[in-house]
Amino acid sequence: MNGWMPTLPALPRGEPKYRAIAYAYAQAINGGQMLPGEKLPAHRLLAKKLTVTTGTVSRAYTELERCGMVVARVGDGTYVAEPDADGARLPARTRQAPEPGVGGNPAHPARSSSMGNTAAPPAPGRPVDLGQNVPMPTDEALLLTQTLRELAADERLAGELLLYQPEGGRRSHREAGARWLARMGCTAAAERVLVTQGAQHGLACVLRAVLRPGDTIFAEALSYPGIVALARQLRLNLVGIEIDEEGIVPAALERACALLAPRALFCVPTLHNPTTATLSEARRAAIAEIAVRHNLVVIEDLVPAALLAAGSTPPPTPLTARLPEHGIVISSLSKALAPGLRVGYVQAPQDWVGKILAVIRSDCWMTSPLSAEIAARWIVGGEIDRLVAQQRACVDVRQAIAADVLSGWTYRTDPASPHLWLPLAEPWRAAEFAAALRQAGVLAKTADSFVIGRGSAPHAVRLSLGGARSHEALREALEVLARTLRNGPEGLYSA
Repeated sequence: MNGWMPTLPALPRGEPKYRAIAYAYAQAINGGQMLPGEKLPAHRLLAKKLTVTTGTVSRAYTELERCGMVVARVGDGTYVAEPDADGARLPARTRQAPEPGVGGNPAHPARSSSMGNTAAPPAPGRPVDLGQNVPMPTDEALLLTQTLRELAADERLAGELLLYQPEGGRRSHREAGARWLARMGCTAAAERVLVTQGAQHGLACVLRAVLRPGDTIFAEALSYPGIVALARQLRLNLVGIEIDEEGIVPAALERACALLAPRALFCVPTLHNPTTATLSEARRAAIAEIAVRHNLVVIEDLVPAALLAAGSTPPPTPLTARLPEHGIVISSLSKALAPGLRVGYVQAPQDWVGKILAVIRSDCWMTSPLSAEIAARWIVGGEIDRLVAQQRACVDVRQAIAADVLSGWTYRTDPASPHLWLPLAEPWRAAEFAAALRQAGVLAKTADSFVIGRGSAPHAVRLSLGGARSHEALREALEVLARTLRNGPEGLYSA
């Protein structure tokens, strides 16, 4: 939840409050104050804030869902819906907007707007999204069309790709996955590499194979949000471990292991998301020693390391290389290339391979062989080297833009990282800063999106350099951000 709350105007007698609430959220969603995937407040929390009944809030949320603005997930809450490919917020069929007033009430002049093809009054222009970590467009779309033509010309292979495949992927696809992981320093044979539908799917399969409901798993105190959702769904006890400027603090990990008897540790030791930190060799050795001594399975997310592998300095040896019987690696092409391809790879010790295969089989039977074939061709043919190098070149340009525009501010990053970690100086608070940016047409992700457990979040934001569709748009967005930092929050919420 991003902290945005609606306020209700004085309503005429008989005006239903649920419609006013729904309309306020519709405007916030269309205006970019709330992003796709963000969670709306719990019914009781919002009811208390607005001094209404929970039934009123339920009716407002139902109205928003009817109009396609939000999606309700049973047992998990209500979330802002993803827009259609053309940018519309609703499904193709036209639906009526929640109306904030009745009978031409002048306090609500937009009451007759439709949220079908014309949404409730949007903010001028589409906001620049520096919140979602996405790769910058390079030549992958052009290469995809070429690859699809080649596949279409091979009728035999095309027919094979439409059949059931081994749950871990075709042999050639697993070999390609092993080659991809070798870029990040992994040396396992193809027999220990499994093809998944992206890193999140791989992580879900690993967690289901390694842990049981009620088991304890550790993660960095600030970590990849996907682990939070999975831990909740699988009923795992997720505990955050202290981090500093370098990453996990070994002494904190040791204390937590002694107290809580964990089953696993999930970590991003190279180009950590969100802080961009990379663990030193000494830290990696210390954490590996603790893991062996406490029989801790270490699940290492190597997704960000792919961009580091494209530079002149090779990435550090994976943490799990020190853990041949306790280490599992997860990677994908999503951040370095194309999230829509949905191809990931899991490398596991031989004793775990069969268990993970069983989960993949029960989960989706097999990974889409068409996507895996495309990825394999790019990896084996060398096109992946060119595409990742292009992506890294884009990161270099955008890092230079950020260094220029934000030269007067302290932030953390790595030359290979597609995002920045910006601590906020007083008197800024993260929620206020994000709200001020939204009003100015720029979106950022606050630290509370990455907090593990119920710990307090630092006042900081993650800024993803790939969210702007051009270098010029990024510069303009960062200049807005710099002005917002300079101006401060005074008077932002004054009446």
